[in-house]
Amino acid sequence: MPRGRPRKNPDAAPAPKKTTKASKAKAASATLGFEQQMFLAADKLRKNLEPSDYKHVALGLIFLRYISTAFEARHAELILDDPAAAEDPDEYLAENIFWVPETARWSHLRDNARSSSIGKLIDEAMLAIEKANPDQLKGVLPKDYGRPALDSVMLGELIDLISDIGMGDTDDKARDVLGRVYEYFLGGFAGAEGKRGGEFYTPSSVVRTLVSMLEPYKGRVYDPCCGSGGMFVQSERFVETHGGKLGDIAIYGQESNHTTWRLARMNLAVRGIGADIRWNNEGSFLRDELKDLRFDYILANPPFNVSDWWNASLEEDPRWQYGKPPAGNANYAWLQHILWHLAPDGTAGVVLANGSMSSNQNSEGEIRRRMVEADVVDCMVALPGQLFYSTQIPACLWFLTRTKKQKDWRDRRGEILFIDARKLGKLVDRTRRELTDEDVARIADTYHAWRGEKDAGTYEDSPGFCKSATLDEVEQHGFVLTPGRYVGAEEAEEDSVPFTERFAALEKTLKEQFAQGEELNAKITASLKLIVQKEST
Repeated sequence: MPRGRPRKNPDAAPAPKKTTKASKAKAASATLGFEQQMFLAADKLRKNLEPSDYKHVALGLIFLRYISTAFEARHAELILDDPAAAEDPDEYLAENIFWVPETARWSHLRDNARSSSIGKLIDEAMLAIEKANPDQLKGVLPKDYGRPALDSVMLGELIDLISDIGMGDTDDKARDVLGRVYEYFLGGFAGAEGKRGGEFYTPSSVVRTLVSMLEPYKGRVYDPCCGSGGMFVQSERFVETHGGKLGDIAIYGQESNHTTWRLARMNLAVRGIGADIRWNNEGSFLRDELKDLRFDYILANPPFNVSDWWNASLEEDPRWQYGKPPAGNANYAWLQHILWHLAPDGTAGVVLANGSMSSNQNSEGEIRRRMVEADVVDCMVALPGQLFYSTQIPACLWFLTRTKKQKDWRDRRGEILFIDARKLGKLVDRTRRELTDEDVARIADTYHAWRGEKDAGTYEDSPGFCKSATLDEVEQHGFVLTPGRYVGAEEAEEDSVPFTERFAALEKTLKEQFAQGEELNAKITASLKLIVQKEST
């Protein structure tokens, strides 16, 4: 049994570290059971509103319910100890809780849910919360609930629906449930919007694969095109699941779409995650907001094959260490931007279109050769199709590093790990596939074993799935990084039925089919004769 696939051997004792990771990761990703029903109920209320519009309506209210629940729980604690302190905003800020003015609290909105002016009341609540928390929330919350296009009855029914989330649970549990519902709704709206929705959302199973492979325990985490912030949420969840605490990682990001930036800020706030997320409409290439910072972990899902990114001001940019990227495709600009921001011991995981692994158009093949020769490519993963809402273009994962001689791991210099995961995943509906927890664990465990991590098991190549190739082998393949070129064919299982028995069975089947064919031919001939006789009479 190849040791690159340790989880497939039922008789082998699993490595302690990996067993713990897999079980915790599986528990962390388990669904609550009612999220889908909650989303379907909320989606039914939107009636004729476009998903791209309605998502801000629903997500804004879930956000409001979340911060109000956290505030009211802390308020109740303070009332018991010191009623005066209960009205001091600093008492809440110290606990990473937003101050919520009385007219913005969920209980006030719930009591007025059937009012014809509920839209106006929600807008006033959003404005009051932003005014009370300007450093974190200025310009972030939606404030157009009072517009005529939003039916007040629909808003009231949506408030009633959201009021039921987490009811009967402890305050901490209720907030966790609200956070999970918010995350599920993000994915649901991305699916409903299709291509446009996928621009702000990376499928959860893809994010979990990146996070499980990079293992961001402590340090700075960065995403130069952060979308709705899913990479950060999963990174914080990973830390907490593996015994760390909120704040063990410092989060940085940039986003060029202002609406998406607002979603990211709300998504992180729902989770109580502090982050430095910058927005400008020029983007990370033209206006790198964090150009002087270097990061321990970078996770990114840049838009695939962007063709209108180039500007003459980028001609001599120092980020192009391996060659100037072609103006017609930003893939290698993203890779080099990310390498530029990596700390000396940092690692990065990047989602790109499959074409990035083999393209020789313009300067792409030459840049890829230089990156391979510089030994900054650590691992390549080919993903199964149908994972993304926004595109049917096949995708892959690039894992980059500044050094392959890292502390506590084996010296991997001169090697690249190739993983072909195209056969993994399961269909969750007619058009979309997801990687299962077992799939994510298999990919991540293989990578950890190959890196030589403690208690990760011993790595061996697994035909059809993984291969550790030398740079010389990569050169022989023309510096093409497609895993299928390296992993070979999967070993065929030995057939336990003797050849003589299989041949006899095949011969019997063939004779039966010949007999059926002769019988059918006779019937057709007889029918044709009857037709000829009728026509002649």
